[in-house]
Amino acid sequence: MSKEKTPRALKDNEAKAVARMLRISPQKLNLLAQLIRGKKVERALAELEFSRKRAAFDVRKTLESAIANAENNHSLEVDDLVVAEAFVGKALVMKRFSPRARGRSGKIQKPFSHLTIVLREVAVAAQA
Repeated sequence: MSKEKTPRALKDNEAKAVARMLRISPQKLNLLAQLIRGKKVERALAELEFSRKRAAFDVRKTLESAIANAENNHSLEVDDLVVAEAFVGKALVMKRFSPRARGRSGKIQKPFSHLTIVLREVAVAAQA
């Protein structure tokens, strides 16, 4: 008697990739998530490649992982994939202290983030 398999959380035409503990603030990472949300995969990859933001490398890597998951694990067609969801969550915040004048200390916060990208296969309209 083995444990029953848990049902799949995503639909059959979706694939997901998650990047955890990225050393960037959620606010900055969310700017890139907004940039790719709702776009075709090849367009999103192109925009991330030419983005000047530091986190673009991590977002691109996560998007490529989601594409590989869709292709290899779920047998989805890469050309029909769209970024259905791209959202950012807060992770832990490392707290550090910096010495200030008169024996006081200043608080330094170093936030971490989680990034989740969900791809959906969209059926191409019937071409005449």
